Amino acid sequence: MLDTTDLDPAHYVLIIKCPDTRGIVAAVSGYLNDNDLSIVESNQFNDAHSSDPRGDMFYVRVVFKQAGPRMPPMATLRDGFKPIAHRFAMDWDIHSLGNRPKVVIAVSKFGHCLNELLYRWRSGLLPVDIVCVMSNHDDMRSLVEWSGIPYVHLPMTKNKAEQEAAFLALIDQYEADLVVLARYMQILSDDLARRLEGRCINIHHSFLPSFKGAKPYHQAHARGVKIIGATAHYVTSDLDEGPIIEQDVQRVHHGLTPEQLVAIGQDIEARVLARAVTWHAERRVIINGLKTVVFS
Repeated sequence: MLDTTDLDPAHYVLIIKCPDTRGIVAAVSGYLNDNDLSIVESNQFNDAHSSDPRGDMFYVRVVFKQAGPRMPPMATLRDGFKPIAHRFAMDWDIHSLGNRPKVVIAVSKFGHCLNELLYRWRSGLLPVDIVCVMSNHDDMRSLVEWSGIPYVHLPMTKNKAEQEAAFLALIDQYEADLVVLARYMQILSDDLARRLEGRCINIHHSFLPSFKGAKPYHQAHARGVKIIGATAHYVTSDLDEGPIIEQDVQRVHHGLTPEQLVAIGQDIEARVLARAVTWHAERRVIINGLKTVVFS
């Protein structure tokens, strides 16, 4: 996998989703070549079992860079690609990998996922700009402000709609491209979930729906589970059922205490969420209905 966190700002990525037919790759590569652009990385996938009414779907992710003096401005490059996109009925976009997505993180009292994201961000391993952290508690303030990031406390009140309106206003204020729920222990309303569709990532332990409520790892210990894990997915109005981006698991055994299960589970959650955010930022994830294609 190409590490795009260190890419030159002159690298761009073209994302395509369209019905599968002959000539797509030739048309794309020919257009890039005609505009003095060189392909750095290319991935394709054909979903022969797609539920899309347009039939079998074809997914493309192409990273390219300038290779000669005739590369046009981005607006001109986009306009020139439109006839090709129309011919193949493409859903598409071109992004500069030098433009890091602006991210607002929401967190409650558990800091393991937040800490992992902040560590990777400070180390230059997370290709985003974390512009703000919001919480319904004040526990994580010192950690966040030590990192030089604004921390906004929006406590839950009896009027949930009012708190969510303030949250949405914060997202708009910082012009966030992505919202990350880093163990934010509040269920988003259907309205807010719809407003953030395709740009809000959540993490949860993979015990759902078997072990709901408080202390899921303690519940799992009581049932003698043999595998624990975590799932990162896009948020939808269907609780914890949005398109999955990344998952991971680890085998456990009867000799572990509930506290040890918690530690293992939190480590998995942090890694899975960080990978999901990274892949989203690198434009490796394409949503198609209830599932995703991830060029990881």
